[in-house]
Amino acid sequence: MDPSATTSSPRQPFTAGTATAKKKKKKTTAEALSHDVLCIIFSFLDLFQLIRCSAVSTSWRKAINKLKLNQTEYVKQRHNDPNGLQDASFSQRSLSEQAEQLAMERHALALQRAPASVIQWKGHSVGVNQCRMKMGKVLTGVGDKVMRLWSAESCKCLDEYFLVDKAPLIDFDFDEGKVVGLVGTRICIWNRTETRNVFSSRENLFTKGLCMRYVDPEAVIGCEDGKVRVFDLYSRKCSQIIKMHEGPVTCLAFTDDQLLVSGSSLGTLSLSDLSSDQRVVLLGSTFSAGIKTLCFNPSSYMVFAGSTAGNVSCWDLRKTNRTLWETRVSPNVVYSMHHLRNDTSTLVVGGIDGVLRIVDQVTGEVISRCIMDDSSTVLHCSTERFGTVQIESRKLKRLSEDDRIDLMPRASRPQITCLAVGMEKVVTTHNDKYIRVWKFRK
Repeated sequence: MDPSATTSSPRQPFTAGTATAKKKKKKTTAEALSHDVLCIIFSFLDLFQLIRCSAVSTSWRKAINKLKLNQTEYVKQRHNDPNGLQDASFSQRSLSEQAEQLAMERHALALQRAPASVIQWKGHSVGVNQCRMKMGKVLTGVGDKVMRLWSAESCKCLDEYFLVDKAPLIDFDFDEGKVVGLVGTRICIWNRTETRNVFSSRENLFTKGLCMRYVDPEAVIGCEDGKVRVFDLYSRKCSQIIKMHEGPVTCLAFTDDQLLVSGSSLGTLSLSDLSSDQRVVLLGSTFSAGIKTLCFNPSSYMVFAGSTAGNVSCWDLRKTNRTLWETRVSPNVVYSMHHLRNDTSTLVVGGIDGVLRIVDQVTGEVISRCIMDDSSTVLHCSTERFGTVQIESRKLKRLSEDDRIDLMPRASRPQITCLAVGMEKVVTTHNDKYIRVWKFRK
């Protein structure tokens, strides 16, 4: 480890007043509610709301499961459904499957039809062009020398992760324990703990890296020489080098069974098995331009690829030589695509023309096209450690197929450089100072 690459976050002095404030805060938290109060509150919620509440904390989930409120509400809804089964006997597994299906259907309908607002704020001092979202938290960066973690609900900054030197941040990802970044020609790891440590691998670990995907315990780097380098986060060494393409590797996607999908600037897709160090198959492509972004769906085993020419294609990895569909969704570059992990119906696509598109995963049909309204409303101001942030709201406008996108003002459709999808929401970055959360209301 490079000693110069280790930093620690400044600590606030501990005082008696601080301890008192912490005690007061603890008394007002939702965790302090008694079991009886929770039961009363939960009894007023529908199934979908109960599902969301069960993800808040262990105590809430235990209360909901113990009281079998989910089951009661599920039976009630099935009883009122003329096409449903009039049967109250079902297992907890059946409930989970039905609840997940209900949540995915509700999410898909919200993206396709629901009214929405776009919440925006200036989160960085210069243009930010990448974002990642997990469990309601959004990590943004690339542009200035800091990554920031935000709450997707309150838009407040939760944490900051600073680069240790002048090397450029190229790509990043995070989980509950750490932030992993591709910085210049090395990998950096930030521990998400109270005592902040930054590990930096040695310089020139690989040739110029263009993209990175991280699934603990490995980070895979796509490089300009057509190879991918697999970096083991625990041994802190490069454990594999696999030749994937003749041209630069521009995007990557992982499967749950250690398969790696990569796209290249030559318009080809390659599939490799990380457990055997071998390229499994080179997928065919009709792209005349390079592949810019990839997205893998573990529920359907389909992979989606977006090109620099505006095309989106879909492959079934169980039938590797078969392209299911290919659609020209945009007149120009598709920069980013994403979907909820268990959603097999909708795919959100963004690119250089600034239109947020909802695409059917099965057919490739563009279901909805969205941009922002011209006017904005100031909601409130938030005081963060790096300054005051003004939170604004803009309305969402859905376009018809006949609308001329080229005639619409660029302020309403800044290029979408990256996006991430959450439950009934989409986070976008645009290579400007703004971070935007598109909230689709039921």
